[in-house]
Amino acid sequence: MADKLIIFDTTLRDGEQSPGASMTRDEKLRIARQLERLRVDVIEAGFAASSNGDFEAVQAIANAVKDSTVCSLSRANDRDISRAAEALKGANSARIHTFIATSPLHMEKKLRMTPDEVFEQAKLAVRFARNLVGDVEFSPEDGYRSDMDFLCRVLEAVISEGATTINVPDTVGYAVPELYGNFIKTLRERIPNSDKAIWSVHCHNDLGMAVANSLAGVKIGGARQVECTINGLGERAGNCSLEEVVMAVKTRRDYFGLDIGIDTQHILAASRMVSQTTGFVVQPNKAVVGANAFAHASGIHQDGVLKARDTYEIMRAEDVGWSANKIVLGKLSGRNAFKQRLQELGVSLDSESEINTAFARFKELADRKSEIFDEDILALVSDESVTSEKEQFGFVSLSQHSETGERPHATIVFTVNGREVRGESDGNGPVDASLKAIETHVKSGAEMVLYSVNAISGSTESQGEVTVRLQNSGRVVNGVGADPDIVVASAKAYLHALNKLQSKADRVAAQG
Repeated sequence: MADKLIIFDTTLRDGEQSPGASMTRDEKLRIARQLERLRVDVIEAGFAASSNGDFEAVQAIANAVKDSTVCSLSRANDRDISRAAEALKGANSARIHTFIATSPLHMEKKLRMTPDEVFEQAKLAVRFARNLVGDVEFSPEDGYRSDMDFLCRVLEAVISEGATTINVPDTVGYAVPELYGNFIKTLRERIPNSDKAIWSVHCHNDLGMAVANSLAGVKIGGARQVECTINGLGERAGNCSLEEVVMAVKTRRDYFGLDIGIDTQHILAASRMVSQTTGFVVQPNKAVVGANAFAHASGIHQDGVLKARDTYEIMRAEDVGWSANKIVLGKLSGRNAFKQRLQELGVSLDSESEINTAFARFKELADRKSEIFDEDILALVSDESVTSEKEQFGFVSLSQHSETGERPHATIVFTVNGREVRGESDGNGPVDASLKAIETHVKSGAEMVLYSVNAISGSTESQGEVTVRLQNSGRVVNGVGADPDIVVASAKAYLHALNKLQSKADRVAAQG
C-alpha cells in the first residue's frame, strides 16, 4: 500500500503575508471552508499571537472546520504558544506550529542569540507546546542555510521533546532540487530518532523552484508532508503551489507512488476564491488553474486533442474543476437555486440576511447581464458589504461625465458609518475623478501602489473586477470591487481598501 502525502495549506498564514493580501476574519473563514471541501489535511489558519484579529480568525476557523486539522503558527516562546493553544480550543484536531531561526546569519543578525541559546529555546518551546496539544510541528527557520551538525542536534532534541512533525524550510528560496532533496535525506539518516516524526518541506519560489524543491524533498528526502498555498500565494515570489504539487503527485503516481487525499475537483473553485479575495490575479498560463491551462491554439494540437485527448492533455480539465458548461444562473433563477449554487461553489454565508443581501445583488446583476457565471457569483459574495455589517464606508451611487476635449467630472454618494455623504471632483479620467471625489471627503492620505482591472468572464458584457492597493503609514491593503461598470467597480474597490485601512488589527510578520 502506498504512503500518504500530507497536504499542509498555509494560504491563510504564509500566503497572507503577501503585501496587500491580508484578509478579514470572514474572508479567511470562507477560504478555510473551501480548503476543508478540498480535503486539505492541515489548514494553517494564521498566527494567533500576532494580533487580536488573527486570534479571532484562527478561533473561528477552529470552531467551524471539522474534517481538517487546524494549525496556528507561534514563535518559540510561552506567550505565543499559549495564545495559539487558546485560539485552537474548539478544534476537532489542533496543531501548534512553533519555529525559531537556526542559520548562523539569522541567529547572529536577527535573533542576536548564541546557538546554545537557540537550542535551549527550541527544546523548551516544543516541551511547553506538547503539554497543551498532542500535535506539535517544529520548524528551524532558514533551515536549509543552517549548519548541518547544529541542525541535527536541534532536531534530535525537539523530537525527543515530542515534536510530531519536523518541517525543514527553504525560507529564502535558495535551494535547488537535488541538493534540497539530499539535505532532507541526510538529516533523516543522521538523526537517530528521525523515524519518530513526520518530515515536512516548506519551499519559497524566489528562483522559481519551490514546487520542484518540494517534490525532491518528497522523492529523494523521504518527506511525507508538503507545505503549500493556493495559487502559490506568498510573500516575495510566493510559495510552493498546492495545485501543482497535488496534480504532479496524482498524474505521476507511477513515479512518486504516493496516495493523496485531496478532492481535486474543488481546486479551481479554491483558486478563484483566493484570487478574488486577495486581488492577486492568476496568470493565464499558470499550470492547472490558469485560463489557458487546457486551451490549445496550435492547429496540430487541436487536431490531436479532438482525435484523442491524451495526445496533448496529461490530465482532464474536469478533474480539477473546469467545466464546459459555465453558465449557471439567469434573471429567472430563484433564491433556492442561487443558494444551492453558493453551496456547490464552497461559499457559506452565515445568516439568512446575508443570503438575502447576496440574492438581491444577484437579481440586480441579472437584470443588467444576461448570463451569470460562477466567477460573477464569487465576485458578488466576496464583496465586503455582503458579509460585514461593520464597514465604515459603503458605496451608494455614482455619476460621471466624460467627453473628448473636456476634463472628466464625477459625483459620488457613499456612506460613512451609515450616514450618506457626497463628493465631487474633476480628474484625468472618469476613474481618477471618482476616486478623487471619495478623497475630497475621506482625506485618507493613502498612496495608491496598484490599480488593475480584470474581466471576470470573456465578453464586453462581463463584470469588471478592479483591485486597488493602498499604502498608508507602512500598512498595505488590497481592495476588490466588481461591477459591469468599470468606474463603479473602481469606486467599490477603493472604498473596500479604505475599510481595510481603518481596521485596527495590527499584523506581525512571521516566517516559517
